Amino acid sequence: MTEPMPLVLVVEDELSIRRFIVAALESHGFRAVEAPSAAAALARATEQVPDAVLLDLGLPDRDGMEVITALRGWSRVPIIVLSARGREQDKVLGLDAGADDYLTKPFGVPELLARLRVMLRRQVPPESGTSPWVSSGQLSVNVLDHHARLGEADLKLTPVEFKLLAQLLKHAGKLVTHRQLSEAVWGRGSSADAQYVRVYIHQLRRKIEVDPAHPQLLLTETGVGYRLVQE
Repeated sequence: MTEPMPLVLVVEDELSIRRFIVAALESHGFRAVEAPSAAAALARATEQVPDAVLLDLGLPDRDGMEVITALRGWSRVPIIVLSARGREQDKVLGLDAGADDYLTKPFGVPELLARLRVMLRRQVPPESGTSPWVSSGQLSVNVLDHHARLGEADLKLTPVEFKLLAQLLKHAGKLVTHRQLSEAVWGRGSSADAQYVRVYIHQLRRKIEVDPAHPQLLLTETGVGYRLVQE
């Protein structure tokens, strides 16, 4: 039996833009469901259980950031923000709220589809019998329920911090470049640069290091990237 194509929830209040995105998705084999408001988006997400969400932030009834927060209360569905808000701070806020990627309008359909495919590939569940936990020394993360621990203590991480730590743990003991971290967190072709990564690495160190100013676990490889010490 053929598996159904991924279902994408398109949340956009402007009819012409919404129909354009839906047409682009359907012409490339995706299924799509539409929502013109925050209330409709949350209802559709519950009823239809989409495989991914494309979300505009400027909605008529609630800000899109609130939709991200509401969805993240019960779902790990990939969320890609599509917004005219192009300031760096807006992008950081969206990603910290729980979005997986952020595209600034106007955007190209090929780029949107590429980022969507990246998000969906990440959702492939681990093989049967494979543990969802990835660990090194006292640090461990559960890639299914986005739970993180340092020893027996729970770590309260933002979505971006979690993705960074998970990527570093998967490659513990190896150098991971700025680009590799950026693509793992924000998607291939993301505009996020090394400075984005440095900011979040700094925040992550404050939560996992005894002395963040003199890190012993998460080391900097100057000008290249970072290495999580394998224990």
